[in-house]
Amino acid sequence: METAREPDLVICDPHHHLWNRGDSRYLLEELRADVTSGHKVEATVFVECGFGYRTEGPAAFRPVGETEFVVAADPSGLVAGIVGFADLCDQQIDDVLAAHVEAGGGRFRGVRYKIARDPSPLLPASTNRLDGPPLAEDRAFLTGMAALAQAGLSFDTWAYHTQLHELAEVARARPDVTIIIDHLGGPVRLGPYADRRDEVIETWKKAVTELARHDNIVMKLGGVGMPVFGETWHHFPERTTSEQIAAARGDEIRWCIEALGPDRCMFESNFPVDKHSCSYVVLWNAFKLIAADLSASERAALFHDTAERIYRMTLPA
Repeated sequence: METAREPDLVICDPHHHLWNRGDSRYLLEELRADVTSGHKVEATVFVECGFGYRTEGPAAFRPVGETEFVVAADPSGLVAGIVGFADLCDQQIDDVLAAHVEAGGGRFRGVRYKIARDPSPLLPASTNRLDGPPLAEDRAFLTGMAALAQAGLSFDTWAYHTQLHELAEVARARPDVTIIIDHLGGPVRLGPYADRRDEVIETWKKAVTELARHDNIVMKLGGVGMPVFGETWHHFPERTTSEQIAAARGDEIRWCIEALGPDRCMFESNFPVDKHSCSYVVLWNAFKLIAADLSASERAALFHDTAERIYRMTLPA
């Protein structure tokens, strides 16, 4: 069993979920157990997962229940930021965002709107958008992005590598909104991409290079334990080591850091999703190994400072 490397390095975990679904429970008790398992995690950011919605009232406002659930679950403020869901194409978007902000009690930071899907049925879809024109050509969507800008909120999204060009167009159209790309921008290696690693990486690098030209783009470095990335760690999570993760994902993560800079990258746990592939201690050990050759200021940005700045939080120094 691994112990935490560099246990005094301050961490803000900017991406985790809370839920209680059948045999899958990850609530504040489980989160606290993980963040106190060896690494120095001072704060976290909850990201929407469709749990705790209101069961009554207008459909557009039901996701506000998730924000209410997180605040009630964690009165202590370990979860320092909340990223919820709102249908950015809804005509009531201004009022929905205002309801989230009120429910968040000073912790609501932005909206996640997922677009991850592929024509192949072998790739799981994780999307809030089943049809419609490209994002940058959708007037309703851009109106929703303008509402985010007006409210001072950020935009998280999860997309596959084949969709990143859409996000570059959105970044160009709405430079006043901070766009946070989850999980490395999805260089997938499952289904039709399983045996096309070099092609996937080439396409992904070109897309990330284009994204990096826009100052409002930020990348989360994580999600590496998801099966969609082509690894099999979820079959034997208790045997997964930080060295294995660093060897498998290190080149891609370091490439992102070089392309965007540490001030636009942040390590994320994506727990409990990645918990199926490794422990919390192992995952953050892997990130520390990957960033081992960087300067102290660069490491501080990746593990803490970028998340604090992007999600507009005041955390321990």
